[in-house]
Amino acid sequence: MERPLVQQPEILQQRLAELPLEPGVYFFKDRQDNILYIGKSKRLRSRVQSYFRADARLSPRIALMVQQVADIEFIVTDTETEALVLEANLIKQHQPHYNILLKDDKTYPYVCITWSEDYPRIFISRKRGLTNPKDRYYGPYVDAFQLRQTLGLIYRLFPLRQRPKPLFPDRPCLNYQIGRCPGVCQKLISPEAYRQTVAQVAMIFQGRTEELIQKLTQKMQQFAEAMNFEAAAQVRDQIRRLQGLGEQPKVNLPDDHAVLDAVALAMDDRDVCIQLFQMRAGRLVGQLGFFTQRQGDEPGAILQRVLEEHYTHVEGVEIPPLILVQHELPDAEWLSHFLSEKRQGKVKIHTPQRLQKAELIQMVMRNAELELQRRQRARESHLLALTDLAELLQLPDIPHRMEAYDISHLQGTNVVASRAVFIEGQPAKQHYRHYHIKNPQIGPGHSDDFASLAEVISRRFAPWRHDPERPTLGDPDWPDLVLIDGGKGQLSAVMQVLQDWPGSEALTVIALAKKHEEVYLPGRSEPLVADPEQPGMQLLRRLRDEAHRFAVKFHRQQRARRYRYSTLSQIPGLGQHRQQQLLAYFHSLDMIQAATAEQLAQVPGIGPRLAEQIYRYFHPAVDG
Repeated sequence: MERPLVQQPEILQQRLAELPLEPGVYFFKDRQDNILYIGKSKRLRSRVQSYFRADARLSPRIALMVQQVADIEFIVTDTETEALVLEANLIKQHQPHYNILLKDDKTYPYVCITWSEDYPRIFISRKRGLTNPKDRYYGPYVDAFQLRQTLGLIYRLFPLRQRPKPLFPDRPCLNYQIGRCPGVCQKLISPEAYRQTVAQVAMIFQGRTEELIQKLTQKMQQFAEAMNFEAAAQVRDQIRRLQGLGEQPKVNLPDDHAVLDAVALAMDDRDVCIQLFQMRAGRLVGQLGFFTQRQGDEPGAILQRVLEEHYTHVEGVEIPPLILVQHELPDAEWLSHFLSEKRQGKVKIHTPQRLQKAELIQMVMRNAELELQRRQRARESHLLALTDLAELLQLPDIPHRMEAYDISHLQGTNVVASRAVFIEGQPAKQHYRHYHIKNPQIGPGHSDDFASLAEVISRRFAPWRHDPERPTLGDPDWPDLVLIDGGKGQLSAVMQVLQDWPGSEALTVIALAKKHEEVYLPGRSEPLVADPEQPGMQLLRRLRDEAHRFAVKFHRQQRARRYRYSTLSQIPGLGQHRQQQLLAYFHSLDMIQAATAEQLAQVPGIGPRLAEQIYRYFHPAVDG
């Protein structure tokens, strides 16, 4: 992400101008896309502008926060009351660092579901840190005792893995015999089937508890009919605890149990912006945005195509029973039938005309209009920067696809490279790539950025070198501009690789040096004369900084991975295969270090003797 907005006055003013004079909620985000602060206002633009005025009287805490703001996002609402309720809900969901007014000094628990694993685990954690992007955290929950009681109830109602580690190496435990566990430890259930069960549990923590409450109500009635009133009372209390778990501030909807998706769009002659609000238990839990080209389609046809693509890629349990749409769909009956089969329950598609559901669609539509307006202004800004860059570099046309390359290492260790791609002036992260440097002459104590860049460029354009007949211009993978992070030396190393390649004459390569933000062109010893703050130069810096961020992140991941394996490799008798088994079982070096000898011995391939050796390695004080 870009530098803080206070360091970019023009972009800051553009962001502020995009804010509407309507009630809603605003988000301040930092360069890593983390939410710093969530606030609400009756007039969004006026409130957010107040943070950035030169004469603003801000507390030291808020002044520090403003210096970190790199982006501003917002959601408009119908009334200030709705904004207040939505703000409280989002603060409890995201827990931004600078929102201290609605937080106390307690650390509230979360429920974590490790979707990154074949057999996801469900556990309570007081640290909301995503170790893997696929894992999900739900909460926070104020009453930890109630949360534990409810989670225990879920474990009794659903066949889930009951133990974090297997009790026996070659057979399931008693929980499998009594139907509490499907035999995860011995893989007696497929990952796909088990994940379907966990997806149903996840619905509870999303506020979709009706199915579970219905099951408990039937069970309570069965106990009552059998004159077992004590057991019926226990189930009654469990139902109350489950209902209490889902109590959170609500957005104004027809009822507190509403489970639906609301979809609306806004469009101009070229683009269409679609917004999808996910309402669960009467509250907003998700906001998805889609962009597509208009291509002459009617609004209903566009919504139909977007909904078909979206719901095709979600689990059946994530499909709500009601979908509100802004326009009539051309084939709503077929889509409803398709979604009903996937959900295994009736799905209704409705175009509301009045009352609160119609007001909800209007709110989603206004958000789509504002996002479209923001995209239009961004497109104009990107076009201005691309035009300026084309004039600066004397290109025949604006560069549609630009690539940037950077090298990252620590004194020659874990040398990696990155490729960042901008298309039409915007990041296209689906085209980003990482590279492991394979040059045997590069290693600890001997780094060579020139040779590393030459290797990466050679690998990147190898398809055109080995296939001289392959076209360059017109190929969507062929870049109009290649940016190297470095100066004259790095640029010369790259050009030496490309000079004899077919098609290289159609490739524009430049370098951007960090120290003075100077642009170097092939064959020129002096940098290009340019204003560092002109739009084209700002675009180059954003592209270069994105490649640098991507390279550094990957380098740190590889360095952490190497540290884990290098530490384990010092333990006698622990080969690479057993190291992988340990890390796959415990997920981190810290967990291995904290494990007892008995827990270590439960890992496949680690017997009691080796487990004791591993334990003593991490706890040398035990000896003697």
